[in-house]
Amino acid sequence: MPYHLGFGPLHRYGFYKRYGFRTTQARQVILDVFYNCKEHLSAEDIYLKIHKKYPGISLTTVYRTLEILNRLGIIEKHDFGDGRARYELAHHLCKKGHHHHLVCSGCGKVIDYDDLVDKETDFIKTIEEHLSKRYRFKITGHLVQFFGMCPECSKKGK
Repeated sequence: MPYHLGFGPLHRYGFYKRYGFRTTQARQVILDVFYNCKEHLSAEDIYLKIHKKYPGISLTTVYRTLEILNRLGIIEKHDFGDGRARYELAHHLCKKGHHHHLVCSGCGKVIDYDDLVDKETDFIKTIEEHLSKRYRFKITGHLVQFFGMCPECSKKGK
């Protein structure tokens, strides 16, 4: 099921044109990767997923498209401490909804969780209001990630 942004499926109704970008096959294919994947993907991961079927799409094109999608708020860029930016569909567009991450320092596994997001959101909102007021800083978002060990790595003693 395609995701919506209030005006129909993003990839079918000239999404890119609405924001002043040309709609190209490469841009549509890259956006489709996010619709069909639940992982946190790097640019290289996306490139490898599409390269066999679309060999004309370069890694540079993937990077440029990811930058556009991130700037437009369609995807979110994450740093999980492994030296590679990872991306996922923005929480307001995906079925997962707003969530945070547990990141294993041993194997790099990323676990999405939303168990306590309501409580965390209330707490974070209080912090954001305080910081905004004190530093006259307009906060536009937040990122919550916990680093630790997954059960498998804990057993191995990593």
